[in-house]
Amino acid sequence: MRNNIKNSIGCILLIITITVATSCHKLEVIPQSTITNANYGTSAVQIEAEYAGSMNFLWGKYYGYGVAGDRTPDVVFINDDQLLGGNLQVAANLGDMLWLAHYQALVNINNALGSIKKGMVKETPAVIAELEAQGKFLRGFNYFYLTRMFGDIPLFTEDSDPTALVARTPVKDVYALIVSDLQFAATNLPASWSGAPGKQTSGAANAMLAKVYLTMATYPLNDPTNYQKAADAAQTVINSGIYSLTTNCNEVFLPANTYSPEMIWAFNSVYSDKSSAARGWAPAEWLDGGWDACKVDTAFEHHWPSQPRKDAYLLLNLTGAPGVVSYTTDFANPNPWCKKFFFYLDPNDFMNNTCANNMPLLRYADVLLMYAEAANQATGAPTQAACDAVNKVIDRANGYVPNIGHPLLTPAMGKQAFDDAVIQERSWELCFEWPDRWSDITRKRILDKVSAPYPQYLSHYTPNDYLFPIPQNDLKLDKLLTQNPGYPLPQ
Repeated sequence: MRNNIKNSIGCILLIITITVATSCHKLEVIPQSTITNANYGTSAVQIEAEYAGSMNFLWGKYYGYGVAGDRTPDVVFINDDQLLGGNLQVAANLGDMLWLAHYQALVNINNALGSIKKGMVKETPAVIAELEAQGKFLRGFNYFYLTRMFGDIPLFTEDSDPTALVARTPVKDVYALIVSDLQFAATNLPASWSGAPGKQTSGAANAMLAKVYLTMATYPLNDPTNYQKAADAAQTVINSGIYSLTTNCNEVFLPANTYSPEMIWAFNSVYSDKSSAARGWAPAEWLDGGWDACKVDTAFEHHWPSQPRKDAYLLLNLTGAPGVVSYTTDFANPNPWCKKFFFYLDPNDFMNNTCANNMPLLRYADVLLMYAEAANQATGAPTQAACDAVNKVIDRANGYVPNIGHPLLTPAMGKQAFDDAVIQERSWELCFEWPDRWSDITRKRILDKVSAPYPQYLSHYTPNDYLFPIPQNDLKLDKLLTQNPGYPLPQ
């Protein structure tokens, strides 16, 4: 590995780069010839190894988003209204793990983009454009996730001075880079990859752009001109004809559908590089024992209308002699459980804790719901096209039969009622797919509203809760950094 990957990118990244330097085995680069500092990064395989390594920092069995919701003390998104235990008493280290993982990933990505900029004589212009597009997609993705959690953040590119102290970059400027990177990716990535279904595509870039624009239309930028941009980006994905919903909601998370037309982009897993620990999602009563670590809030379950999707996504009972037993009477911890990420596994995989399931980051259902929200807001009323988009998701959820408890949406609803219904639909359809629900709560500024069933939580609520604290170690290392309001400075 070339030496400059070991250099610090400012004091804030000192810890990060030490970790990168000791974690280069993650890249698994198999040299085809003697590789030196002078020629490293001149071939596609080396650049893509950097990209693969960047994703490895974010997704694994016991780190990154593999434990972001299913294990204490790393339950980063526990203060949403889906998991049990959120109380809005935010610890000073909440989110530290993901801050570190994203900046580790960004070191790899910027190193790769820097190599591309220096020139890659071994590759054709078309290959170089695709490599740059992959890197810019990944960089935009990382910064998008970081700024939603932390607000103003340090911004580094391939041109950054690796020795300089850095202050936090305003959110508006962070989004400018995100949009630029994703636009480049949407233009230069292929629609699909032969033999590599998990790689980012132009469809994934447009879907991510739709999510970015939708966020920019809401808090903190609150620029409504981005609603039409979000609708247009989502419409591009819809019009591509490449993606579609899995017909049966019970089959969305089957291992056989890992790369179905619904799955646009995901954290990828294989048996040699496993994903989140399946037992963390399961109750103690499941097969030979889950870890009881991902309890679902009963208020979330009670509010969910009766429909096939509810039974597909939540574990509410166990089937066995003498019949069906309910979580309320037969589970040691009387709570529902997230069903998506363990129920559909082969039992041997579960018992061996060898889950190789992907974690979806962009699904076609998400795109349909983004389009519906954005089109309604852009036009000032729900259009028929917006209704059609969200109703595809609702129709599947209901098993394609009328459901008085969860009817289809209509243009007669009005703008606000339709918007509320779409945001609720996102909560049910995308439940536990981190960090979608938390991001919807923060960008719509509804944390106090969704915490309403628990007055004791509301007593702890302040608007400061919408951002995570800047990590204490980074504040110590870089005196140019500031803390988010409401959180302590290091002692």
